[in-house]
Amino acid sequence: MAGEGPPLQCGMASHDFDRLIKPHVIRDGKKFRLADHDPADTVEMTDRKKAEALLEEGVKRIAVLQERLYAQNQWALLLIFQAMDAAGKDGTIKHVMSGINPQGCDVRSFKAPTADELDHDFMWRCFTRLPERGRIGIFNRSYYEETLVVRVHPEYLRAQHLPAKCITDNIWDERYEDINAFEKYLTNNGIVIRKFFLHVSKEEQRTRLLARLTDPEKNWKFSEADIAERARWDEYQDAYERTIRHTSTDRAPWVVVPADKKWYTRLVVAQTVIECLESLDLAFPAVDAARQRELKAIEQAFRNEKD
Repeated sequence: MAGEGPPLQCGMASHDFDRLIKPHVIRDGKKFRLADHDPADTVEMTDRKKAEALLEEGVKRIAVLQERLYAQNQWALLLIFQAMDAAGKDGTIKHVMSGINPQGCDVRSFKAPTADELDHDFMWRCFTRLPERGRIGIFNRSYYEETLVVRVHPEYLRAQHLPAKCITDNIWDERYEDINAFEKYLTNNGIVIRKFFLHVSKEEQRTRLLARLTDPEKNWKFSEADIAERARWDEYQDAYERTIRHTSTDRAPWVVVPADKKWYTRLVVAQTVIECLESLDLAFPAVDAARQRELKAIEQAFRNEKD
């Protein structure tokens, strides 16, 4: 069917996919409850060394698939990462994408919008940074900030220069609708989307924030803003649940990744990327018979060159 995203498959054996990844994929968010997902869950993967070995294999597999994606130059892959502070987005992106060719990948981090960005619609800054065909685009935070941070801090709406009549009681439902329409448009145009919510527990976040305070090599990561946002934990959990419930679709599913154990987080993300790329039937462009004869003649001419 036109516009439907490619089906979820996996580079792992099918039973491994069903066992390890499928429980975290939300294709229909209507009944989604964040409480049903344990941040410390590793399903049946209890062997960390095995998980790290699978991740190493996965990183190599992603590199092979990315080369084909780039050469075929038809599809693009957009990976969106959202999470509470200290959930491990940066480290996950670093480890999972460590083997790929930088020429075929763009990582974009979206922080507080600039004055120029605030003079445009809320999707504009992300729309202008979408991946080209043949590339993997990674959004470290995204337009979903508009239904998360802005929902928790509705005062931020005042900075967006919206006409008063546009700020209604239905604004969040309208933004969910806009996002779903936008993602449908992207998939209709060959941009495949996977969205990751790294689901960390409040206790584990506390441990990681304390480490930023006590470990000199991590002091640079600490921000007082992290503590202020942590104080609104319940509001953020509600905003994430509502967002996932309203924007998980078959074409652009959310993957709710347990994030208390980083080794498991990285494995789930890597295998999800693999199954997505493998579902695209990627291949190097074929050369027709006439072109093959031309290349053979050129090859022979090279071989006949005299020093």
